[in-house]
Amino acid sequence: MIRLPKLSGARRAGRGSVVLISGLLLSSAVLRIVSGMALAEDSVPAPLPLPEAVKAKPMAIDQAAENHAEPPGSVAPKDRAEMGSLLEALQAREARITQQERQIELRAKALRVADEEITKRLESLKAAEVALRSTLALADGAAEDDLTRLTTVYESMKPKDSAALFETMEPDFAAGFLGRMRPDIAASVMAGLSPETAYSISVILAGRNAKAPKS
Repeated sequence: MIRLPKLSGARRAGRGSVVLISGLLLSSAVLRIVSGMALAEDSVPAPLPLPEAVKAKPMAIDQAAENHAEPPGSVAPKDRAEMGSLLEALQAREARITQQERQIELRAKALRVADEEITKRLESLKAAEVALRSTLALADGAAEDDLTRLTTVYESMKPKDSAALFETMEPDFAAGFLGRMRPDIAASVMAGLSPETAYSISVILAGRNAKAPKS
């Protein structure tokens, strides 16, 4: 066997150098870590002193915080106030609408009553009009009969007596009778009248004939 004493010693020397270098590096890293921790502790500011009231009543503050804390899912006071105002506004609007509907219903009822009353009055007026027309027709018929009989009486009288009677009548009234009499008898009566009365009656009769429609 060949012995290599020198080579083995060199290997042991190399290994020792590596271990020495590793130890130095490890020591340097530990020193850096320790120095960094010391600097961090120095850089942290000291805590501020608490007020005496907070020191004296920590439990009171905790209790007030618990009292003011809102339970999960609850509504904030501001939101509750807004919801209350909205609810009041909706209720007031509903009350106004209900009042308006009530007033409209009352007006509609009053209009129905008035319409029924007007209908009844119109029916009464129609009935009264029919009755009045019947009465006027009867009156007109009776008057016509009376005028016919009276004209016959004047025609039966002597022309001289009729003329004396017609002289006392109003010209319009006398013209009405003369217009209904037979022409020959009317002419005899006109001959017995005074010129003034005969002229007035002639003017009235001529005016009536002028207004009569032409066939």
